[in-house]
Amino acid sequence: MYPNLKLQLWRTGLRQNRLAQKLNMDETLLSRIVNGFRQPSDELKVRIAEVLHSDIEWLFEAAHDGEQQRTSGQTGK
Repeated sequence: MYPNLKLQLWRTGLRQNRLAQKLNMDETLLSRIVNGFRQPSDELKVRIAEVLHSDIEWLFEAAHDGEQQRTSGQTGK
């Protein structure tokens, strides 16, 4: 997942469907990228960063594995 991408979308007030329209791409594909189910190409990363006026490295910094493990429902048994 790309939490900074979600944050920047929220900050700009731009909805995912509108971003998809601006990028001329399928909304479902963009949703999968935002939620970490698909990896965007380098070219697409650049295009998204340009539309959102953001640094590519920051925007596509993945969530840490440790955070995902803690929230995945470990029971401690």
